[in-house]
Amino acid sequence: MRRCLTDGVRTDNHSCPLIPEEPQIHESAQGPRATPAAGRTASTLRPVPGPRSAAMPRPGRPGPGPAKPAPPAPRPQPVSGAVQAAHPENRSAPQVQLIPASPVGALDAADEAVDLLLDSGRAPGDILVLTTGDDHPWAAHELSFGEAAYWAQHEAGEDVFFARAGTTDRLKARPVVVVAVNDDGGDGVAAALSGARERAGALMIVCGDPERINAVLGAGV
Repeated sequence: MRRCLTDGVRTDNHSCPLIPEEPQIHESAQGPRATPAAGRTASTLRPVPGPRSAAMPRPGRPGPGPAKPAPPAPRPQPVSGAVQAAHPENRSAPQVQLIPASPVGALDAADEAVDLLLDSGRAPGDILVLTTGDDHPWAAHELSFGEAAYWAQHEAGEDVFFARAGTTDRLKARPVVVVAVNDDGGDGVAAALSGARERAGALMIVCGDPERINAVLGAGV
């Protein structure tokens, strides 16, 4: 039996109107993400950031607009057996993952790895991104405001920080270091990976040519 409230008086009435239930709102399915960077061609153009404004997000923070679809899970390849056994006595050595990419596609692969880390719950301040060649566009953008402001962001430790591998002597350790091997094959990659490993607390992700990276890491970097 339903009890209705009519003019302030509660009555028992089988014919009192029903209160419609609120419609359920179903979360819309997210669409697929773009093809991973490893398959991109050299003709892909990377947008260069313009002047910073209040509406421009900093690394690791979403900007305005519709929600970004979740990226597809990358398929990192395990490093060779020689690499995994390079430091068997050092149990605190970070885990090393390799994402195959050409020098042209290494930056995009690194960006996708960062997106996946953030989506999995990693804090932006946990992540350091290093490049062995040209600066990441975000690093070039922030450096345009002066080195003092650029390094102040590193000291704050609140966001993903992008830097050249050659500046590792100024960089603090972070739980995750992502390395984009985007140079043309110089001899500095060994030193870059060595510095990256020293600053990676738990995980080092290397985006580049697998044969070249395994040869360097397998040599005991």
